[in-house]
Amino acid sequence: MQWLDDLDDLIAAVGLISEHIRRFFLALFFLGFASLALVAGVLLALRHPPLASATAVILFVTLLYRSVTVPRTAFRQSA
Repeated sequence: MQWLDDLDDLIAAVGLISEHIRRFFLALFFLGFASLALVAGVLLALRHPPLASATAVILFVTLLYRSVTVPRTAFRQSA
């Protein structure tokens, strides 16, 4: 019976390691996506400044709207 417990512990350890690896690759993916979005924004601003300005205004208004409509949390009330 002890070897079953050891086998269970081994499987749990492999699961924990795989979770760390999954989080690392997920962070790497989001970092790459954010970098790609940054480069795309700069290229858009250089190639079509009015379109880039309109996109920035839409994003800014969306963030303002979200900041007004999201209910307050305990963290936001203390600030």
